[in-house]
Order: sequence, then C-alpha cells, then structure tokens
Amino acid sequence: MDHILYLQCLICGKKYSPDEIDYICPEHGNDGIVDVHYDYELIKSRISPGTLADNRDMSIWRYKPLLPVHADVTPPPLAIGWTPLYDTPELARQLGIKHLWVKDDGRLPTASFKDRASAVAVVKAREKEAKIITTASTGNAAAALSGICASVGQKNVIFVPQSAPPAKIAQLLVYNSTVMLVKGTYDDAFELCLEAAVEYGWYNRNTGYNPYMSEGKKTAAYEICEQMHWQAPDVIFVSVGDGCIIGGLHKGLKDLLALGWINHMPRLIGVQAEGSSFLYEAWTNKEDVLHKAPVSGRTIADSISAGLPRDRIKALAAVRETSGAYIQVSDDEILAAIPWLARGTGVFAEPAGAAAYAGLIKAAAQGLVQPDERIVVLNTGNGLKDITSTMKAVEMVGSKANLIEPNLGEFKRVMQHHKIL
Repeated sequence: MDHILYLQCLICGKKYSPDEIDYICPEHGNDGIVDVHYDYELIKSRISPGTLADNRDMSIWRYKPLLPVHADVTPPPLAIGWTPLYDTPELARQLGIKHLWVKDDGRLPTASFKDRASAVAVVKAREKEAKIITTASTGNAAAALSGICASVGQKNVIFVPQSAPPAKIAQLLVYNSTVMLVKGTYDDAFELCLEAAVEYGWYNRNTGYNPYMSEGKKTAAYEICEQMHWQAPDVIFVSVGDGCIIGGLHKGLKDLLALGWINHMPRLIGVQAEGSSFLYEAWTNKEDVLHKAPVSGRTIADSISAGLPRDRIKALAAVRETSGAYIQVSDDEILAAIPWLARGTGVFAEPAGAAAYAGLIKAAAQGLVQPDERIVVLNTGNGLKDITSTMKAVEMVGSKANLIEPNLGEFKRVMQHHKIL
C-alpha cells in the first residue's frame, strides 16, 4: 500500500506507519482515532475521471487506488456501491427549492449504507488473517458485516443492544453470525465489544475506533460527485449518530479536492434526533467533544442512537470545516418524513435515513438553504429494516388499509368514500 503516507492521530497529531498500529493512537486510549493520509500525486498516476469513465466495475472497488487496500486484493463478491442518485424535481418544488437529489443507499446488499465500511473491514481483516471479526452496532453495521462475512465464509461475533429492531436481528441470525444481545445501550455493547476483541485477538470493525471504516464510507462522496459529472453539490444532508458517515463523506470530498476532480467543498449538514443530539449540542454551544458528557441517546431512529458518538472528532470537523451545520429533529418529524419522502420519490427509508430529509424540511423552512443551491439528501437505510416505526409513521399521516368483505358492492362503497370513483 505505497499510496498511504501515514496514519495521524486527530488529538496529538502523532504520525504512524500503517503497520505500526492496528487502530488507534496509543497515547489516548480508545479515543485516539487516527486519519489515513494518502500520496495524492502517486494516486493521480493510477486513477482519474477519464479512467473511471471507462471502468465497468460499478462498485466501491472502482475507486481501489483511493482505498487503503492492496492493488491485487480480491474484494467480497457482493455488489456494494454505485447506488442510484435520483433527481427529484417534485420533491424540490414542495420545499421551495430548485435542485434536489436523493442518494438511496437502502439499495445496498444488506439494505444500508454500512455495507461500504464493512466491505473494507472484511478485506482488512483478511489481510491480518483474522479468524474472527467483531463489531458493536445498533443493527445496520452488524447486519452489513454479517452479510459480507457470509459471502466469504468469515466467522464473526456481533454485539447489539437488546432493543435493536427485530428485522435487523433477523438479518444477523439468517447470515449465521454469533449474536450477543446486550442488556443495555449501544454504548454498553460498544465497550463490551472492545474488551472482547482485545481479550481474544479478534479483528475489530467498530466505528470511531477502526480508522479504515471512514475510508469505506467516503466512497459515497465519490459516487455522488461522479454521478453529478464531477460538479459537486452545494449541500449534502446526512443523518448522524456515531459520526462516521459524515466524517467519511468529508474525507471523500477532501480527497476529490486534493486530486482536483471537484472545484469546491459542499456544505455538510448533519441531522440528529433530539434525544441523541450530542454533536448538535457540541456544535451549537462550541463545546469540546473530547470532554463533553454523553447524552441519553434515546430516539426511535435506532441507527443514529449514540449517547457518546465514537467518531465525534471527525464528525464535528466535517461541519466546521465546510461551513455546514447541525440540525436536530424530533422523533415525530423523523416519522412524518418517512411517508413524505416515499410518496415524493419512491424511496422507502428507515427512520435514520428519513431523518436526513426531515432535516432538509426544517432547513428549508428556516432559510438555511437557498432556492438555487444543488442539494443531495443521503438515505442510509431501507424502511423494511424497521416496520414497527413505519406503521407508526403511516398512522401519523392518516393512512391505513381498508378491511372489506369479498364483494364488489362493499369495494365500491369504500372507493366512493375515498373519492376515487
């Protein structure tokens, strides 16, 4: 991996070679997250918008020279990446803006954005010849790791809070993972996973601990810009829990600027649930995220539930360095956004994915975006991940199925009631 210059601690700035540490800067315990730095001049000799135009590999691996993997790596067989970017003029009109796209990562193999990072995790674990990979998750990262491990026959152990949605637990079991339902919060599961990984020498995929997870997640930024013909959007809205996704998007955009493939940095708008708004509070109050106390982490959007965001340094920098913002939305606003997004685009989002659209609704109402700006909303997970929340969402907007007897007369009566006939 001659294209990697070094890994650098985000707290003290100390630099390490890629083979010197596995995850974190040892000077700062589990908070010592590091960032991967690349040799962009070398990378320019290996990849360009021109070579990408001729590349028929429509997955994250089309960007292999920009990823922290060996050039000859054999990636997992699942088709990960190149999810659709939908132009949504009707949705834009409803919000009083002119240009809106929705990036639908609910279309990935395990139905969430987290496949991007987990694919890189599996590759890195195999480099280390790890017998077992582990992660803690509220559900999506676990399901992503579980599914990709199944595709290559890799053993894994998953830690999730007992409160994780049943659909996500079902994914873990159907992929034959060893599942630990932790009687506690996501943060409890995270800490236990860290301890177990050290105790048994397992490869640890944990967000905000393993620096290579940001590198997998940054591929969404590459795709957005390439799908927009290298004309970067002005604003990107993304839901935020642990902070690794928004940090990854920022990293990808910085890569593209350094390579000269885009000519400006989009503003990144992070959207948090009111009950899990650590980063919103830190940004609003200009707090030190290293010493700020955890918040409750309670929200219906389980995928962005985090009392103490593990990638909080990168997540805060992503907003501050792009002149972006953090917005908080209520659980009711998140639920209402599920059918609004679905009916305007056909994209069915789980609560965490819909939170990004709820944030745009609020931002548009408050004048935080301009009518002429080119805006992208990132949906991070499919609505089938959490049917219980979806049913609450449709009830809130007055939608329900019609239970009828099997005769045409009653059918006509219902149709007339709904003024369809």
